[in-house]
Amino acid sequence: MQKAVFIGAFQHTLDPKGRLFIPARFREGLGPSFVATKGLDRCLFLYANSEWEQLEQKLRKLPFARAEARAFARLFFSGAAVLEADKQGRVLLPAHLRDYARLEREVMVIGVSSRVEVWARAEWERYSGEAGEAYEEIAAKLVDYDLDL
Repeated sequence: MQKAVFIGAFQHTLDPKGRLFIPARFREGLGPSFVATKGLDRCLFLYANSEWEQLEQKLRKLPFARAEARAFARLFFSGAAVLEADKQGRVLLPAHLRDYARLEREVMVIGVSSRVEVWARAEWERYSGEAGEAYEEIAAKLVDYDLDL
């Protein structure tokens, strides 16, 4: 089975019950049920089950004796939830995840290679504006020159 590669950005709204429409191309890659957890930068990370299992195996290898590793694993896993889309392609985002990501009404659903991220629209616009201004500087620090982008 080929891994999904998530790309693109979509603007959506949460309904009053906290349900979010997941774009069809993302639902296909995530599968009928998938995992949502607290991401970094105050967004949510959504993972297909196969990707979640690989990530879980990697995180098991963190040094248990280090307080930072224990803290990260605790927060990452305790905040996780299994989600299933309804027939309309909506998922109910648990209140603790909506609160963490400050999701109210307007949200952005973005593809980031092996995961999908869900952002409060205002937070995404702020973050992408700041990161966008430094895009070339970031690329120079991270991208191998042999990639020929």
